[in-house]
Amino acid sequence: MITGRERVETAIAMGVADRPPVGAWGHAYREEWSPRDLAAVTVEQARRFGWDFVKFQPRASTFAEAFGSVYQPSGHSLRAPVLVSAAVPDLESWKSVKLADPKALDDQVESIGIVAHELGSDVPVIQTVFSPLTVGGYLVGKSQSRVVRELRKNPDLVGPALEMIAQALIDFSRRSIEAGAAGIFFAISGYAGDKVVKEAVYRDIALPYDLSVLNALPREAWFNVLHLCGSNLNFGLARDLPTQVVSWSIHNQGNPTLREGREIAGRAVMGGLSQRATLVYGPTAKIEAEAQAAVADTGGRGLLIAPGCSVPPRVREANLAAMMAGVAA
Repeated sequence: MITGRERVETAIAMGVADRPPVGAWGHAYREEWSPRDLAAVTVEQARRFGWDFVKFQPRASTFAEAFGSVYQPSGHSLRAPVLVSAAVPDLESWKSVKLADPKALDDQVESIGIVAHELGSDVPVIQTVFSPLTVGGYLVGKSQSRVVRELRKNPDLVGPALEMIAQALIDFSRRSIEAGAAGIFFAISGYAGDKVVKEAVYRDIALPYDLSVLNALPREAWFNVLHLCGSNLNFGLARDLPTQVVSWSIHNQGNPTLREGREIAGRAVMGGLSQRATLVYGPTAKIEAEAQAAVADTGGRGLLIAPGCSVPPRVREANLAAMMAGVAA
């Protein structure tokens, strides 16, 4: 019996096991405020769907909370946490950025440790880590462009804050791996697309912070994923960011196919399923067909079947189960 870990290891080695490894993730908005509740629902879903790997899904506001932004639960299973106050409401506030709530990160380390222990070594679990620029974007609130503008114009103010964030992310990643994580899912969310930041600009102002995190990962971290989130991706970044796998949505405008992305990055790829269309609305036959198309596009070599990004919590269980059915036939 081939394990999930063996399937992932084979994919990372650019090989083909009995089938590609399969996994999916999405927010559990009510449970994610409790480390134990989040761990319990994560383990239950991994076992129910038979995932080969688990991309751990902390609440998206975790990193912003750690550095002083205040959020509160929405009180609804389908709605994300609500922003109460942003840590960086104006330019001068970058000077006061600090690790204000370490428990926000500690909780995620505790939770992933429970998940890794419960699932055991046959099902690798990876910790979600936002890029330093992504965290900075959360700290300013809802203006996606503001952190880029301020970093370019005032690097003396914003740069030290991003350096501090990067150091905290390094510590968080190391502690997560010590707790049992097989690696990290390094997400450049909001800033990986050409329409938001040109690749040359990103390389100049943000890439050094990303590299500082990824280059500091311990040697035990064998399953690290770079997630490029958005449309019209600056996919060339994947060549320079050292991970074993690259994840993105092939269904977003201007993005490469799985085969094209694999050729550009020169490593294993993760994705294939449309997280906001097919996985939500089905039908299951279409989901199975998308999984099969991903295998056909890549020959199954160096492929991990997954959604292109987080799956909305309203997705039907039958639709998630169809992902596995599409490759296990």
